[in-house]
Order: sequence, then structure tokens, then C-alpha cells
Amino acid sequence: MKVVIQRVSKASVVIENIKVAEISNGLLVLLGIVDDDTQSDINWLSNKIVNLRIFGDDEGVMNKSLLDSNGNVIVVSQFTLHAATKKGNRPSYIKAAKPDVAIPLYKAFVKQLELDLGKPVQTGQFGADMKVELLNDGPVTIIIDSKNKE
Repeated sequence: MKVVIQRVSKASVVIENIKVAEISNGLLVLLGIVDDDTQSDINWLSNKIVNLRIFGDDEGVMNKSLLDSNGNVIVVSQFTLHAATKKGNRPSYIKAAKPDVAIPLYKAFVKQLELDLGKPVQTGQFGADMKVELLNDGPVTIIIDSKNKE
């Protein structure tokens, strides 16, 4: 399981001209899933995201977590995070999990994130053509892969 986390002042997701998610001050989490991802990956990644100290404290030092700052979250599925680009110029997405595997893991990730965060998490729609808009705060962008825990 791989995520790209962006600290945002605001973010939104639009599908077919309808805004389906919108937050201020929090994280936009782009989530890529592979076939061998498990609940263990979900638990580890969710815990890492809510406790990652990337929000400013009173002195402006990145010392507060999402929990400390009462931030909000939007999770967007993004199979392209697992693109293989070694050969040729057309990315291969063979590593990305197919919907029958990815959708249950995506839903479980959102549910775990809500439990760890203690409040609802907004989402895009799995497989939809989404327009994601964000104002990256910092900018702060972090990539985390649950397969690289050690």
C-alpha cells in the first residue's frame, strides 16, 4: 500500500461537476493498493498518517500531528501510484490491484483511518474520473509505502 500525503489548506474532489468531498486544513491522501496488501498494511499506514508530525506548532515548527491539529482528511484512490515506468514511455499498471481486491481494501483503509482519527473521513469515488483540487500548504508532500516499514 502506497500513499502520497499532501498537507493542504483546502482540498476538494469533483465528479461529473458535483463536489463530493471538501476539506480545509488537513491532508489529501492519494492511495494506491497492490494485490498483497493486507489489514496489517492498513493498520500500520493509518496509524502512521494520523500521528505523522507535519503540522506547525505555535513556533511554526512541524511538531503536531493530524490528531493534535484536529485536521481533516480526504482519501482518493489512485492506482497510478504503482505505475511501472522502467521500459518504454507508456506506464504499466500491472502491479495495481484489480477492483475486486482493491475496493474492499480501500473501504477498510478509510474505516481504519476514521477509527484512528476519531471522526469521518471524506473520499472520492473508487474508479471514477475525479477532478482533485488542492492548495498544498508548505508545500508538504510525503510518500509512504507500507512495504518499506523497516
